[in-house]
Amino acid sequence: MPKIKINGKDLDVAEGTSVIEAFKKADVHIAHYCWHPGLSVAGCCRMCMVDIEGNPKLQIACNTTVKDGMVVSNQTEKVKESVKWVLDFHLINHPLDCPICDQAGECGLQDQYMEFGKYEPEMGQRKVKKRKVIDLGERVVLDSERCILCSRCVRFTDEVTKTFELGIFHRGDHSEIGTVADKPLNNNYSINTVDICPVGALTSKDFRFRQRVWLLKDKDSICPGCSTGCNVKAYFNAEGVFRLKPVYNEKINGHWMCDKGRDAYKFVNKEVRLAKAIHNDNGIIAEMIPGAAAKQVAENIKSIDKKSVALVLTAQYTSEEIEGTIHSLKDTVDKENIFYWINNKDSFDEFDGLLYRGDKNPNTKGLLKILSNEKIQGTWSQLEEKLSSGKIDTLIVAGPENQVVYPDLEKQLKIFEKAKQVVWLTACPVGSLKNVLGSWQNPLKTFLEKSGTFVNVNGVEQKIKRAMTIISEALTLNEAAALIGGGDISVEASYETEAPIKPRVKNEFVHTRGEL
Repeated sequence: MPKIKINGKDLDVAEGTSVIEAFKKADVHIAHYCWHPGLSVAGCCRMCMVDIEGNPKLQIACNTTVKDGMVVSNQTEKVKESVKWVLDFHLINHPLDCPICDQAGECGLQDQYMEFGKYEPEMGQRKVKKRKVIDLGERVVLDSERCILCSRCVRFTDEVTKTFELGIFHRGDHSEIGTVADKPLNNNYSINTVDICPVGALTSKDFRFRQRVWLLKDKDSICPGCSTGCNVKAYFNAEGVFRLKPVYNEKINGHWMCDKGRDAYKFVNKEVRLAKAIHNDNGIIAEMIPGAAAKQVAENIKSIDKKSVALVLTAQYTSEEIEGTIHSLKDTVDKENIFYWINNKDSFDEFDGLLYRGDKNPNTKGLLKILSNEKIQGTWSQLEEKLSSGKIDTLIVAGPENQVVYPDLEKQLKIFEKAKQVVWLTACPVGSLKNVLGSWQNPLKTFLEKSGTFVNVNGVEQKIKRAMTIISEALTLNEAAALIGGGDISVEASYETEAPIKPRVKNEFVHTRGEL
């Protein structure tokens, strides 16, 4: 294992490591644009210059491999002068639109200027004007004036998705990113190009101009969009959740996540959620506090034979919720009346070869393990037969949080409606269920509002932690089940709400963006 020295700091690194990777391992900042750990080396930005002892010329760190005994520095005057000049060239034609740029607050160009630049510009020529607000596809917008031609986005579509939509066209200072004729950037991973863009050239249509990033908090979570279980950060404030972005996990999702998974935050926000329980009492629609509604359901079914009560589970809930629900309802629901609702059966085992899977649930493996341990083997055909014959009086459904990925929702509702009383537990309302006599809709917390475990397609257990509260009175699935089963719950911790987020002041930033 080579031993090297970086800015006077001794470091052991693996054979074949690049100098820039060694800088990252040593947690030493180094200027760079085009290098990305998930892409091939391009070496086109010339920002990562380093001084290597014994070498008369500066070298780029991204394409230089470490050797035993190597002494490297990016703090010599020669390096600092080189980086300033390269930054000056990168900024020759860059527009001064930081105040209106969506990337402001998380822009690599701003960060690197504040850390490695701060020069007096010497360019007197007029800036080359390029196209702005270019629609690259369904989700991504390009501002060519801001682009510094790092080629990250081009390499991503070439090497990761292998869809080859993007290229660099024209020559010299007229070069710009664009799509190949008649091939828009519409692959299921397109917003990753926005994540890796080091400036504000590529922006997401969904997030564009909605929030300033310094007004957002972020918390780690797991994407509930499919059984891959991508690691993500959720970005939110007192107004709601605004985006999900991938967090690097070598064994699960690498550096990326799919575009469909990014939409998972949309069923979390207040405007699409159930805030109160809804009960159709012989055509009269009544709203109730969720806890009180669950207790009323318990009162309604306490005298019913448990062979007349059924439970439908979906794989969108944590293992703790599923296990707790089965336990809480053991005296209310017969084990023979517990059923697993599988969505999109025809495409369940599909896989695009990268991340996205046909199983659009985060905890299928966790649910199946619990059902196996509890020896629960009810089939869907048995449920349909019991509903049709009137053997089931009350049906409790742990409905999907993300209803979009359940294409058979309305079809199954028609079957569920055969029960005298349907108790629907989920985060978002089902409009058609509101008109079903005897129906209940009781609001639950979403994946960002609770803690627990998801087990992904490969059997890896991953923890989610509560990030925020949107609907303060909503329950977790096992809390609702505990109340329906005649038990009680402690709600103090569950009902805790987030304090409003105050904007950061200038001195809270490591690099002050406002000075650009």
